[in-house]
Amino acid sequence: MSISLLPPVQAVFDATNAADSDAFVAAFTAGGVIDDWGRRLHGHDGIRGWDSTDNIGVQAKLDPSAAVWDHDEYVVTATVSGNGFNGESHFRFQIADDLVTRMTIRA
Repeated sequence: MSISLLPPVQAVFDATNAADSDAFVAAFTAGGVIDDWGRRLHGHDGIRGWDSTDNIGVQAKLDPSAAVWDHDEYVVTATVSGNGFNGESHFRFQIADDLVTRMTIRA
């Protein structure tokens, strides 16, 4: 089931599903952070590295099923598939100036 997401978050999901690494990185601020189960990657270089090993690099596909605001974070529940992690995850997003400043991933 697909749902509509906030534009900056939709950009992350669309880029992943289209295997567009440049668009994925561009969805984040220059100082953006990905926190993948406590492993933190900082800035566009860190985000690009994570993307190549844990996201587009393992042919990940993201199918969002729910999205809610939790205080200052936008939380998306999605099914992840590909050649890496497979299953349901929760993606917590912080957003500023129409870009993602932080994406935290937990099950």
